[in-house]
This record gives sequence, C-alpha cells and structure tokens, in this order.
Amino acid sequence: MEHVDVLIVGAGISGIGAAYYLRTHVPSAKFTILEARGATGGTWDLFRYPGIRSDSDLHTFGYEFKPWRDRESIAGADKILAYLRETAEEHDIDRDVRFHHRVVNAEWSTADARWVADVDHDGEMLQIAANWIFCASGYYRYDEGYTPHFEGRDTFRGEIIHPQQWPEDLDYAGKRVVVIGSGATAVTLVPALAETADHVTMLQRTPTYVMPVPAQDALANRLRKLLPEHRAYAITRRLNIAKQAGVWKFAQRYPKAARRIIRAVNTKALPPGFPVDEHFNPPYGPWDQRLCAVPDGDLFRSIRRGTASVVTDRIDTFTEAGIRLASGRELEADIIVTATGLNLQTFGGATLSVDGRPVHLPDHVAFKGMMLSDVPNFAFAIGYTNASWTLKVGLLCEHFCRLLLHMRRHGYDICVPERPDPDAPTRPLLDFGAGYVQRALDQLPRQGLRGPWLMSMNYGSDVKLLRNGPVTDPDLRFRARDRAEASR
Repeated sequence: MEHVDVLIVGAGISGIGAAYYLRTHVPSAKFTILEARGATGGTWDLFRYPGIRSDSDLHTFGYEFKPWRDRESIAGADKILAYLRETAEEHDIDRDVRFHHRVVNAEWSTADARWVADVDHDGEMLQIAANWIFCASGYYRYDEGYTPHFEGRDTFRGEIIHPQQWPEDLDYAGKRVVVIGSGATAVTLVPALAETADHVTMLQRTPTYVMPVPAQDALANRLRKLLPEHRAYAITRRLNIAKQAGVWKFAQRYPKAARRIIRAVNTKALPPGFPVDEHFNPPYGPWDQRLCAVPDGDLFRSIRRGTASVVTDRIDTFTEAGIRLASGRELEADIIVTATGLNLQTFGGATLSVDGRPVHLPDHVAFKGMMLSDVPNFAFAIGYTNASWTLKVGLLCEHFCRLLLHMRRHGYDICVPERPDPDAPTRPLLDFGAGYVQRALDQLPRQGLRGPWLMSMNYGSDVKLLRNGPVTDPDLRFRARDRAEASR
C-alpha cells in the first residue's frame, strides 16, 4: 500500500494552495493530490455558464504568494483558471495530482497513527495510507446543483437548465429566457445572456443586495506601473482586505445606514421610476447573506437597455409556454434557467471513522476553523463567506505547515483537538443566511461560542491566531505513537 505524509483531497484553488505551502514550508513532506474530476481548477473548471466570474477582487481572492497581473480585478473563470494552472505549473504541482481519484472512505487507526483512504479510480478501488488528510474539496457537491420542486415542470415545452450542468451547445440567441434566482449566479447570468437573447427575466422570490463595483482596480493598475510587482500587489492586497473588512463591519454595525446607501446606489444605476423597493430591497440586513457584486454595473445596464427585467413573485406552476406566477401573471419563455443554488457536501462526500467508530459530523466541533474535535490528523479548508475565500485558506495552510513542523521537531505522530467540556453549548458551523447553507446545517459539524472553537470570519483575528499565534493549545493534544502497542 502506498503511503504519503499528507493526502490532499481536491485540486481546486484550496488544494493547489495547500500543495504550494507544503512544498515551500515543509519540503521533505511527501504528498499527493486526489482529484475526483479530470482537471485542476475546481469550481473554475466545473462551471461553464455564460459570464461566470469571481464576486471578489482577485488581489485578495488570488494567492498571497502569486501576484494577480491582469488589469481586471473582477475576472472571468477563464482568467482565474489560467492563473490557477499557471501557479500549479510554476511550482511543479501538476505532477502530484491524480485525476479521477475520489476518496470514498477514510479510516483512522491510532495504533498505526495513520489514515487509510479507500479511493475510487474509475470504478477500481485502491487504498492509500497517509499520516494526515487535508481536505480541500470545498463544501458543495460537484455532480449536482439544487433545484426545488416546481409544479408542472414536465409540461414546459422548452429547455430547463441548471447552471451547474450548462450545455456547451446551448443556443439562446434571440430567445426568451427566464432565470429563476437572485443570487450571485443569477446576477452573473442575466447580463451575459442579455447580450444575445431576445429578453432575459430574472424571476426572484426574495430580492438580494446588489452593488456595482469597478471591473478594474485603477489604483492597483497604477501601482503596478510605479512599483515592483510584488510590492504593488502586497499594497493592493492590504488595502482591499481593509476595504472588505470595513464594508462588512459597517453593514453589521449600521444596517439601516448601509441599506440606505445601497438603495441610493441602486436607484442611480436603474432607469428613472424603476420600483427599487420592490426588486432590490431585501427583508434582511446587508451582509446577513453575501452581497452580490456586479462589475461595472452590468446587470443594471441590461435593465436600462430593456434587454433584461426583474420580476419579484412566487411561482404557481410551470406551463407549456413558461411560468404562471402566484399573482396570475404569466412569463413566456423558451428557456428556463434554475439558478436556485447549490447542494452542500462536506469533505467531498467521503465518510470517516476513527478506530472503527464512524464520525458523525454534527457531533464534532471545529477547532481553529480547520480541524474537528476528537478526529486526529485531519484538517480541512473552508474560506470566508464575508470576504475572499482564499484569504482564510492561505492562513489555514500556513498554520497547517507550522503544525507539521512542530510535530516533527518534537517526535509527535498524533494530533487531536479535545474539547475541555463536551457538553458546552455550540452553534451552527456557518452563521450565514444563504439557503444552501440553511438546508444543510443538520449535516455539518458545529462551532463553539469562543476561541479556539470558533469558525472565525475575521481576517485580522485569524492573522493573530493562525499566522502569529502558537500552534500549541491547551485543547490540542500531541503524542507519539505507542510503538510497542502497534507491534503487539
């Protein structure tokens, strides 16, 4: 059986980042990356719907160690994918990726101080042993998106598509398209489809906060001309981190003021007389769910041009020609796109067990946002929901490498977080109002009420904890494997 020091699950933005940090900070560590799909890039290779792009600036969504060089800071999937693959090539990470390898199950043995992963490789099962598992597979299912039940769906004569399974040959030119949804996917799709479709309607049950942002970061582009590349990138990154944190804190502290500002910006961007309060006035506070960014206000521009419109209503039933709404209004459509969200899936769908006992995730609590209580030598990467995903992942990878080096220096084989009070109160892992999160809360681990058992969403706090703080903690147990017991 093959044995590695670290088994990385997933070759997307988190997995490539983890591999870089291991290669740079723990060069003697042997690792391999298992990717269930046939290409690197994760999300940015999977999604192929028109207009797909980041909703965070690439100076913070990109890696700290690799400058983002493109003039556009809100970039499309093609540019992001090229950036990720260039990173993997530059650091010789490609050779460590094994495609079509999906981890089905992993079993930890304390006696052997190792995991044994059952891996499905194109229908053939194989096993790989590892001292550590680093799960970088994100938190949603790659093989299917979420689509609620729609009455009369089978009667519709046109095409129904979920963005996660977008057909490469779909022709929507000159056609009437209804996009169901109001989140990041919907606000991305609508202006992209509106460029050639006859008309695109964004049908939403509940409005979302939407804000126009510049597609290009003028200051970043200027600094790149004046300063060395890495220096300019570092300055831009720090400024944008501060801006993200400032916006979020302001929205949390002064939600009414934030709502007024967003409404004023929306009113200015939309046509005169547009019913802003009907279509862009959510019932929740700003940043209770993720705020949708639209580069250069492209969604609002489509609405002003008359190539796109917004309808806020509930669906009564699909009909042969489109959708009948609860209000009685009918929307005719040739194509219906169900941009209705994602299905969450922890750790790529793999099951875990520790010394023969299955790991029931809701019974475990996140430690420092990267490990699980009572689960040895297991780390995972979940980024921020209120800022750029990769900011958190980079810090987690740094801390993980420091943890491995600490164990090597002291001769430890096993590392496991243990809660001092197993009966202490907990709360959901993600304090986030998005539907795809709320639907899956009962399947996820929990978080505590105070550090180090908090799932922090604050970059400044995480820098102190993960980058500058010690890897040791009173709630983190280290020990060497009992060689005699293992032999026996």
